[in-house]
Amino acid sequence: MSFSVTSVLSVAFPFQLRFQTELTITMPTEDKVAIITGAGSGVGRASALALAQEGYSVVIAGRREDALQKTVELAGDASSRVLAVPTNVCDPASVSNLFAKAVETFGRVDVLFNNAGTGAPAVPLEDLTFEQWQAVVDVNLTGSFLCTQEAFRVMKSQDPMGGRIINNGSISAQTPRPNSSPYTATKHAITGLTKSTSLDGRKYNIACGQIDIGNAATEMTERMADGVPQADGSTAIEPRMDVNDVAKAIVYMSSLSLDSNVLTITVMATKMPLVGRG
Repeated sequence: MSFSVTSVLSVAFPFQLRFQTELTITMPTEDKVAIITGAGSGVGRASALALAQEGYSVVIAGRREDALQKTVELAGDASSRVLAVPTNVCDPASVSNLFAKAVETFGRVDVLFNNAGTGAPAVPLEDLTFEQWQAVVDVNLTGSFLCTQEAFRVMKSQDPMGGRIINNGSISAQTPRPNSSPYTATKHAITGLTKSTSLDGRKYNIACGQIDIGNAATEMTERMADGVPQADGSTAIEPRMDVNDVAKAIVYMSSLSLDSNVLTITVMATKMPLVGRG
């Protein structure tokens, strides 16, 4: 009797091991791939590092190759999964090359974070030059559109089909600061692009959402520590927040299944004056 039990175990147990081993070998692993523009500093860099630490393969884009390489170095043990591709988001050919490099290296694109942005000098509207206006439109709006368009081309043709696009809208997509018409206009336009992308992406299983960020502690907001103009004509020091809190939000938005979408989210310094503007 004991032999028969032992025999059954000696046959069944190895069989179970073989079965489990086969499952381990054949189980597909999902290595998500993200592209982040403006990743040489600030929110883009923090988001790239956070996604890399979560296991994503990350393609970082920006105009300054030295800044991109610094982001790669900061990734530490995850740096092997971070690819720097110098890119001008205003140039269709450069954007096409960015996505081609991502697909060539990692096989697909699951997430695009349209983060690249710029502003104009804070001067009265009537004193802005056409060139200053156009430069902001080119980067903030046209650049986001070109990257979104290329993401559609890649995401609808890959298997499995689909992906997620996240646009950096800024709180200026909701309420302006004084003397900020180019930046505010383009960020309001990003809200329209986000909604159109979310609608047009449905048939390709492409989700699109927008993150409006207020006073993340980056080089861009350093001037707020000295005081910035307010709507009532005064100047006031404004609170800032840890940029890594923004990165956490990007990781969360990226982690959702494509059945779910964060259409809009505002992440801001708790005590900044946004709620009281106007």
